[in-house]
Amino acid sequence: MKRIILGALLMLCFISCVEDDARVENITVDDLKSILKEDKQIQLLDVRTSTEIKDGIIFDAMHVNLISNNFQTKAVEVLDKSKPVYVYCRSGGRSKIASSVLADNGFVVYNVKGGYKEWIKKVKEE
Repeated sequence: MKRIILGALLMLCFISCVEDDARVENITVDDLKSILKEDKQIQLLDVRTSTEIKDGIIFDAMHVNLISNNFQTKAVEVLDKSKPVYVYCRSGGRSKIASSVLADNGFVVYNVKGGYKEWIKKVKEE
């Protein structure tokens, strides 16, 4: 339990220090909704934990946990570099980190600001 708490605190510190990556375009949940209306076959990547995805996912998003030991390897295996990748997490912090990792590996990446929390909020408003 102590390892989990320590890991969470370290991740929080790291997230708060991450600047926007110029290679990654930030989009809103509304932007994502518009994109999904036109093309439901986009590469949508959920980087939350397995526990978090039990709350639900956005459409048929692929799941690769950012906090896992081999995020980069798994993500590169399941994603197609010839197509853009749309990345989200719970609230937007971890997806920024994941987006930078993917950009380092040659992907065109869009970070969904606000993440799943914002998605649910917008869905409830409709």
